Amino acid sequence: MVPLPLLVAEVVLGTPSGLGLSLAGPLVLGGLALRAWGVGHLGSRSRTRTDAAWELVRGGPFARLRNPLYVANGLIWIGVGLVCGWPWSLGWLGLLAVHYSLVVRWEEQHLRQALGAPYVAYLEEVPRWLPLGEARAGGSWSRAEVLRGERSTGVAVGAVLLVLGARLWVG
Repeated sequence: MVPLPLLVAEVVLGTPSGLGLSLAGPLVLGGLALRAWGVGHLGSRSRTRTDAAWELVRGGPFARLRNPLYVANGLIWIGVGLVCGWPWSLGWLGLLAVHYSLVVRWEEQHLRQALGAPYVAYLEEVPRWLPLGEARAGGSWSRAEVLRGERSTGVAVGAVLLVLGARLWVG
């Protein structure tokens, strides 16, 4: 989920800085890496927009936190905001916090009904937002799923950073 109006406003109205770009790098790369780790375990389901419930994925980052893809998106877009300064990052943080808190409430209610006791146990064992859950082995990771599912994420983030970097370079 990329809120297009905020993205367009940042690209058009924001003032990119070299410091902002260097601060953004680790957050964006960390977010992309976390997404790749999560999508490699979750597979193509990470791109669906349906209320279907599949089996519970507890491997990889899903053993440490319940919503690693949403946390990764937050890191990416807060990092993109930093390119133009901390107020843009706060805008991204606020928008994503409201959006994902609503999405997660709906998903948790839906999955509680669809998956029952195993999901309720997962809710009790694994934190929602902070990676404080106990690391455990398990699950399978697929590079092919990452390459198939994350191409558009990489292109979108790269394009935005390229435009902001070009604006910085041109002055």
